[in-house]
Amino acid sequence: MITLYEKYKGIHPGKILLRELNKRAIKQRPFALSLCEHPQTFNAITKGKRGISTSLALKIERELNLEEGTFVILQAWYDIQKIKQMEMQVTPNFSVLNKSLFWDTDINRIDWQRQYRAVIQRVFERGNEIEKNEISRFYGAEKIKKAVMEFKTRNPYTVYHLSKKLD
Repeated sequence: MITLYEKYKGIHPGKILLRELNKRAIKQRPFALSLCEHPQTFNAITKGKRGISTSLALKIERELNLEEGTFVILQAWYDIQKIKQMEMQVTPNFSVLNKSLFWDTDINRIDWQRQYRAVIQRVFERGNEIEKNEISRFYGAEKIKKAVMEFKTRNPYTVYHLSKKLD
């Protein structure tokens, strides 16, 4: 039998809390106030923007008659999942990328997650197949498709090569 913990492993506990509140037809604001918590804090938790502290988790579990430690364990698993994702995708493999692609900036100072559109566009316009493959591996097909749709100017050559790579 799958326990509640295993079923929701890796999902933000705030999302699970929101689902539980909706299932029980409980409004967030009154529930937060009944726990002597700020509604804004509670809202940030249910949106997945903030973690659940141990003391708040225990209050919620008592109020909803859930097993003690449920949200604490879910928060720990979510944090572990987040750390694993950060470890996996910190930077692309620099030995594959030619530094001349990023001639106008220090390659070590690029924020690879925030500046993904510019990186993808530059590599697919100026890079070779090996570099394009590395960027495709690093970002994944979905993020590359999203970036292509957001390009302000689309070079037909780049779009053609992107469509062949993503098919």
